[in-house]
Amino acid sequence: MRDTHHLSWLSSDDVHWFNEGNHHRLYEKLGAHPCIHGGVPGTHFSVWAPNARSVSVVGSFNGWDRERHPLQPFQHSGIWTGFIPGVGLGEIYKYFIVSKITNYSVEKSDPFAFATEEPPRTASVVAQIEHEWHDHEWMVKRTQCQKSHQPLSIYEVHLGSWMRSPDDPDKVLGYREIAPRLVGHIQRLGFTHVEFLPLTEHPFYGSWGYQTSGYFAPTSRMGGPSDLMYLIDQLHQAGIGVILDWVPSHFPSDEHGLAYFDGSHLFEHADPRQGFHRDWNSIIFNYGRHEVRSFLVSSAAFWIEKYHIDGIRVDAVASMLYLDYSRNPGEWIPNAHGGRENLEAIQFLRQLNAEIHNSFPGVVTIAEESTSWPRVSRPVEEGGLGFDYKWDMGWMHDTLKHFERDPIHRRYHHNELTFRGLYAFNENFVLPLSHDEVVHLKKSLLGKMWGDEWQRFAGLRCLLAYQFTTPGKKLLFMGCEWGQQGEWNHDRSLDWHELTWDLQKGLLEWTSDVAQLYKNSEALYWGDCTPAGFEWVSCDDGANGILAWIRWNHDHRKAFICIMGMTPVPRLHYRIGFPWAGTWTEVLNSDSTRYGGSNVGNAGAVTAHPGRHSIWAAHGEVSVPPLGFVILEGKMD
Repeated sequence: MRDTHHLSWLSSDDVHWFNEGNHHRLYEKLGAHPCIHGGVPGTHFSVWAPNARSVSVVGSFNGWDRERHPLQPFQHSGIWTGFIPGVGLGEIYKYFIVSKITNYSVEKSDPFAFATEEPPRTASVVAQIEHEWHDHEWMVKRTQCQKSHQPLSIYEVHLGSWMRSPDDPDKVLGYREIAPRLVGHIQRLGFTHVEFLPLTEHPFYGSWGYQTSGYFAPTSRMGGPSDLMYLIDQLHQAGIGVILDWVPSHFPSDEHGLAYFDGSHLFEHADPRQGFHRDWNSIIFNYGRHEVRSFLVSSAAFWIEKYHIDGIRVDAVASMLYLDYSRNPGEWIPNAHGGRENLEAIQFLRQLNAEIHNSFPGVVTIAEESTSWPRVSRPVEEGGLGFDYKWDMGWMHDTLKHFERDPIHRRYHHNELTFRGLYAFNENFVLPLSHDEVVHLKKSLLGKMWGDEWQRFAGLRCLLAYQFTTPGKKLLFMGCEWGQQGEWNHDRSLDWHELTWDLQKGLLEWTSDVAQLYKNSEALYWGDCTPAGFEWVSCDDGANGILAWIRWNHDHRKAFICIMGMTPVPRLHYRIGFPWAGTWTEVLNSDSTRYGGSNVGNAGAVTAHPGRHSIWAAHGEVSVPPLGFVILEGKMD
């Protein structure tokens, strides 16, 4: 516990960096920090409220008395601070703020609280960030294993509905309870990372965490800070990286939160044309305010530094970049140059990415950005936004549209699968099949597939293999790995009982085998972000519904040829080109009876013979299963 007898908690330098927008560790200075002051144990409180006439701390320790523990202004910083003896860990509290510019007084949660009461209660909790970590091996190798030429396959999880208590379906499992179950499942699948939908505290459970109120507190619905740290530690010890969905694009309007914090629009824009999201009924941060940028960058740094998070996925980046996002003419304010670009948000995103990459080498940042904004995943010093990866929403929309079509019509829409080749390497992409695609009456991923039950499972096996062998990193939402029949429902567990059914068991085995092959095969991941790792073998045979491509390793001496059949008709003796003659091993076939298929295949191998076929030096005949996917491996002698 920190002793403040000879040391001021805040310094003039802290205030200067904060006001300048460059204080990236505010959580060390603001908020509630248990300490010893003058030999007396207690807690030091600090809160930014520059337009307050008075601020006091109220809580369980003083009977919520608004006059007993006033804070004092620190210099002219707008920060109110004070030490309260006897206040220790576990005490609940709020700040009672009286505004000096409006007739407004309110009890506010601490923006920098490390823990909160369990919703619907809204008080902050005095807490410390403490955990004895055992993930040193992972942290040492993280920088190398998270580079763009390494495998990255992400299992996306809403932790509150991944699995519920077997004794009470309404009971959410705690972070510690879920740890061995989640670790075991991801290990079985062979994914490299898990991505959690936002675990930052949020008042409305149905927002899935995207309406964040506690930017430094994990949701208390599943435990406290040490419990979440335990879960992350267990994942790391199992060699699984952790990505956190993080939301700097908007926040809820709940009275106890950031909105109208000190009787002024402190964190947000006052003008609703700049400060209000109609789509989400939420409030937009004022990225032009230096202190707000310090607050947000400090939040991202906090999760990386204190919780050992390996990456953040930034939600709704498009809504930040465009001033006219989801607005009609006259409902938005142009920038200083008359344009629609949010210049302050661009500055913030570049600052965010620069700080993360400078201070935490190896940590990745991912943008959910759905437009054609250029250079999202290019370095700041090269004029980019500085993200490592960007979600390829175009791939997702085109691909799902194609897999939903009746195969008799697919020949006329072959470009839905080939168009991506024109832009596949303009950015470093993640190929997402995410939670957004399996809610709000959009059907489950299985439900989107064409045909009867057998055909839908065959189609989904094909889709997942297409995702894992196409250039780009991978993201799959929970439940899709076995083809859950119903849409995702955040109020209940996934339908784990379906894994007693044969087709679901077969699909789970297929997902695992494809994910393991991707993770362990350089040729399937080395070229995810460079055209040197990919070539078309056949991209123009819409009449037969066949696509074939090659994935190269770094020296082009090993390769996988991937052949996808998009019709329910088997294509036997289908001739394709090969880069060299010899035996090509059939390493995976989605139509194997092991996965629920009809066992159309190549008896374990295909022989490629000398003699040109198109641009290739050799040729061979492949049996392509109905709605099937075949992966052949070759090695140059």
